[in-house]
Amino acid sequence: MYTKNWLIIKDDSKRTFEVVVNNMSENAFTNKAYAMQREGMNVTCVLLPVTNKYASKTAINFIGYTNENGLYLRLLKQFDELVRRHIDDSFIEE
Repeated sequence: MYTKNWLIIKDDSKRTFEVVVNNMSENAFTNKAYAMQREGMNVTCVLLPVTNKYASKTAINFIGYTNENGLYLRLLKQFDELVRRHIDDSFIEE
C-alpha cells in the first residue's frame, strides 16, 4: 500500500494540469474538486501514488495536457467567484 500520493488537478477546458504541493489531506483535496464540478467547472482530480516511476513531480505528464503553475489557485478563485455569485443571487431573490 502506498502511503503518499501526488495531488493533481486538471482543467479539462484549457487542457492544463498542476501537481499540487501543499499539506492538504487527500480527502479535502478531492472534496474541493467535487465541489468545483458541482458548480459546473470542468475539472478533474487525480491521486497518483508516489512510486519509483513518479518519484518527482516533474516526471508526471498527461497526454494532451500542459503543466500550468498556479492552476489550483486560479481554479479556487474561480470557484469562490461562482459561490459568491450564487449567494448574491439568493439575497436578491428574497
